[in-house]
Amino acid sequence: MGIGIAVFLIWIGPDVLWGYRHHWLFDNVVTGSAVSTISSALKHNVMFVMLRVTVSVALVPILEELFWRGWLMRWLIDKDFLKVPLGTYARDAFWIVTVLFASEHGSYWEVGLAAGIVYNWWMIRTRNLADCILAHAVTNGLLSAYVLTTGQWQYWL
Repeated sequence: MGIGIAVFLIWIGPDVLWGYRHHWLFDNVVTGSAVSTISSALKHNVMFVMLRVTVSVALVPILEELFWRGWLMRWLIDKDFLKVPLGTYARDAFWIVTVLFASEHGSYWEVGLAAGIVYNWWMIRTRNLADCILAHAVTNGLLSAYVLTTGQWQYWL
């Protein structure tokens, strides 16, 4: 749970402290912009918000952790990934997964990079996919609460 809280703080911390999100490194044609595309009507639609929170907290952590740390990290070590125990460390696999995880987070790539490092490290330390899923769910749950309480919808691109 502490790892999930730490990643949440890493995720919002730079914006809260420095507000640099519109620097060209994070707001460009390649990474996109940290601007919500969710309409005002959807922001006030209870069913949409409930579905979005549920997907963010229950579905995304399971799918992403199964893919990134449960499969890809091991597949990069050996194509017969089932032979590779969960949490096996290999430098190249660690950093490839980290960079790819970061890239899927668009203009939030730098905090995605930090999150990828933490989640990869946690997988190696615990060798437990469920722990990574829980940490990711806690991060996304806190981020969902933050979006809904502060109106910072850009975190839900």
